[in-house]
Amino acid sequence: MSLPDELSRRRMLMKLGILFNGAVGIVLGVPIVRYLLSPLIRERRPGYESWLPLGPLGQFPEGETRLASYRNPVANPSDGETANIPCWVRRVAGEKFQVFAINCAHLGCPVRWFPQSGLFMCPCHGGAYYADGARASGPPERGLFEYPYKVDHGNLLIDAGQMPTTGAPTAKLINISAGRPPCA
Repeated sequence: MSLPDELSRRRMLMKLGILFNGAVGIVLGVPIVRYLLSPLIRERRPGYESWLPLGPLGQFPEGETRLASYRNPVANPSDGETANIPCWVRRVAGEKFQVFAINCAHLGCPVRWFPQSGLFMCPCHGGAYYADGARASGPPERGLFEYPYKVDHGNLLIDAGQMPTTGAPTAKLINISAGRPPCA
């Protein structure tokens, strides 16, 4: 028999088990607590809430469509060139523009502008769009996504943080009749 003050094997293993379980609980608990508190402690980055410059107005001749790019406002230094996002800019007249996302509304492939035909063409599935971004033919169910823009001190700015995505809400945008499939 052992004395009550003496550390027995059972008591030692019990204390080691409690210590190990406590350490595991802390390791698992820290990320959970950080996740729960993240809205309170995370850094406020303005990123997508800001207007992004595309360039001076002289860069976009009237009646032409040009490729432009902007830097992703929430890019990390490790993103490199992938943080530069292209878009199509069409200057309609004066200070009236249309700024389109480069991605097809079908599956997101990059569309290309063909000035000879006045069409945007998607190389993946043959989607075509008119110069104003409206759907011309092919699988896309809607026109190209359009960025809100504004002109400020002779520069064209876009609000790139509010882009819609494809999915169920898109069907409401194009007013598909119930029971009838969308067709070209």
